[in-house]
Amino acid sequence: MDNAAPNSSSSAAATAAAVAAAAASGNGVQGGDRPEDPSKQNLAQVTASIQRTLGLLHQLNLNVSSFSSASQLPLLQRLNALVAELDTMQKLAEGCNIQVPMEVVNLIDDGKNPDEFTRDVLNSCIAKNQITKGKTDAFKSLRKHLLEELEEAFPEDIEAYRQIRATSAAVSINMPAFVR
Repeated sequence: MDNAAPNSSSSAAATAAAVAAAAASGNGVQGGDRPEDPSKQNLAQVTASIQRTLGLLHQLNLNVSSFSSASQLPLLQRLNALVAELDTMQKLAEGCNIQVPMEVVNLIDDGKNPDEFTRDVLNSCIAKNQITKGKTDAFKSLRKHLLEELEEAFPEDIEAYRQIRATSAAVSINMPAFVR
């Protein structure tokens, strides 16, 4: 039984960390970055409630590990406090709209660090970005090569093309942002 309490406590701590990280990144939180935003205040209250719950679980672990008949009343009081805090947490959590990816929850359940998920997602984004950059560079190279070949074959048409392109670029720069 001693093993179950620390694991649930560390799992709860990891869940709290994942929720806080999701909130910090703005993932799933409605509203702006204003400190008076009700959803952020509610999130702060939920986070504080999670911390209080973790403290109560730690105290319960200590009471249970050194249980004697004299410590029965404090144990019951802490159990009642835990139930009340869990009820408070549930009521507060209903007002939060934070979406935690299922992969993060599964990693936490497996006892792994949720930062692994973040690292994997970032590495995947970097790899996709490199692929996209390679494609973009290939198209730029193809365009340059085609312009060189067309310039050899049709020099006057390419000059007209470049003038039209320069004119359209100048017009788009001078346009207001809402028109572009």
